[in-house]
Amino acid sequence: MPNSYPDSRGLALTAGSPEAAEAWDRTVRSYLGMRRDTGDRLKEAYAADADMPMAHCLRGYFMLLFSEAKRWASGRKSLAAARQAAETRPVTGREATHIAALERWVEGDMKGATALWDGILTDYPHDLLAMRLAHYTHFYSGDSAAMRDSMARIMHAWDPTVPDYGFVAGCYAFALEEDGDYARAEQRGREAVGINPDDPWGTHAVAHVMEMQGRQAEGIAWLSALEPHWTQVQNFRFHLWWHRALFHIELGDYDAVLDLYDRGVREEESADYLDLTNAVALLWRLESEGVDVGGRWREVAGHCADHATDLLLAFVDAHYAIAIARTGDSAAMATLRAGVREAAQADGTQAAVYRDVAIPVCDAGAAYGAGDYGRAADLLGAVRYDLRRLGGSHAQRDLFVQMLIEANIRAGRTARAKALIAERAERRPTSHWTRRRYAALFGGEEGPAGQRAAALA
Repeated sequence: MPNSYPDSRGLALTAGSPEAAEAWDRTVRSYLGMRRDTGDRLKEAYAADADMPMAHCLRGYFMLLFSEAKRWASGRKSLAAARQAAETRPVTGREATHIAALERWVEGDMKGATALWDGILTDYPHDLLAMRLAHYTHFYSGDSAAMRDSMARIMHAWDPTVPDYGFVAGCYAFALEEDGDYARAEQRGREAVGINPDDPWGTHAVAHVMEMQGRQAEGIAWLSALEPHWTQVQNFRFHLWWHRALFHIELGDYDAVLDLYDRGVREEESADYLDLTNAVALLWRLESEGVDVGGRWREVAGHCADHATDLLLAFVDAHYAIAIARTGDSAAMATLRAGVREAAQADGTQAAVYRDVAIPVCDAGAAYGAGDYGRAADLLGAVRYDLRRLGGSHAQRDLFVQMLIEANIRAGRTARAKALIAERAERRPTSHWTRRRYAALFGGEEGPAGQRAAALA
C-alpha cells in the first residue's frame, strides 16, 4: 500500500489513502478561503487517516493561529502527535520541515518558523500552506519587504493553470499593497477576485489599496458588491465590514459606521483577537470625531481584560490597552502592563517588540485613557518610527499615528500638532480625517497654510 499521495499541485503527502490526501488538500483550500467549514474539512482528513502527520501539524498550526494562551497547549499536543506519527511512517523532507516549523513557533520562535517556511518555498514553491503561514508571520512581524519578497520568489512557479493560483495572487496583492506598490497590488487583487470572488483576502487587498489612496466611495462600492460572497467566510467577514466602516468614517457618515459596527463588526460578541482589535480601532476613531458610542466600550473591554494575560502578539496587546483604559479598569490595566513587561523579558521573537515598542504604546494607551495627553504624546512620539514592528497593516497601525496627533492637540501642543498634521497632509492628502484637522489647526492663518486650510474646510 503506498505511503505517499500527491496533493492537487503534485507535492507528495504522507497519507494512508488518496482520500486522506484529498481531504487534507480541501482543508488547506478552506483555510486559504477563510471558510467556516475549515474545521469540518480537517475532521474529514482525520476520518480518512487518523494518524496523518501533516493533519496533526496542520491542527497545531490552527491552534497557534488563534493567538490565545489556552490554545497553545493544544498546539503542543498536536506537535507531539505529528512527531510520533512521523516516527511510524517515513515522511518527506518537506513534511519534516513543517513539523520543525511548528516546533519553532510553539516555542515562541516566530522568526525561526518563518525562515523554515521560506526555505520550504525555495524548493517547493507550490506549497500553499508554507506560503500562507510565511505571509501571516511576516505580516505580524511588520516586515512588508520580507512579505513582498517571500511572495515574489515563488511567482515564477504560478499562473492561472496551477490549482489555487487565485489565492496566491490575492496574497501577493496584499504584500504589494503593504510595500506601497498600489497599482500592481490592485491589479493582482482584482485578478484574484476575478478568478474567485469568494476569496476574502483578495477582496481585502484591493480595499487596502483604496483606503491608502483615499478612494472612499470606490471602496464602499467594491466591498458592497462583494458582500454576498462572504456568507461562508468565518470571522474575517467582520474585518471586511471594518474596512467599509473606515471609508464611512472618512466621509463623516457616522450613523452608517455605528450601524456597520452593530450589525457587522460586532455582529457576534466574539473574543477573537482580530475582532477585538477591529472594535477598538473603530470605537476610538469614532470618539476622536466626537461621536457618542454609548456603552459599546464596556463589552469590548471586558473581552480584552479576559485576554490580558495571553501576551502572544504585541500588536494585539497594544489595542487591548486602549479599551481597558477607556473603561477605567485599573486592575485589568495593571495586569496587562505587568504582563507586557514580563513578556519583554521572555524568550522568543516577540520579546524585543514588547520591550522596545509595546511597553511604551500600552503605557500611552493608558495615559490617553486617563486624560494625560502630554504623556501619551511623548510616549508615542518616541516610538512612532518603530510602530511597524508591532505588525499589522498600515491601515491598522494608523490608529496609533492618529492617536499621536490627537494627543498633541488635546495636550495643547499646537505647534507640534501642526507639524504632524502638515506632514500627514503631504503623505495622505486625500484623507478626510487629515483634511478636517488641517483645517481646524491652520484655519484663519495668513499665507499658504491658511489658504490651504480654507480650501479643505
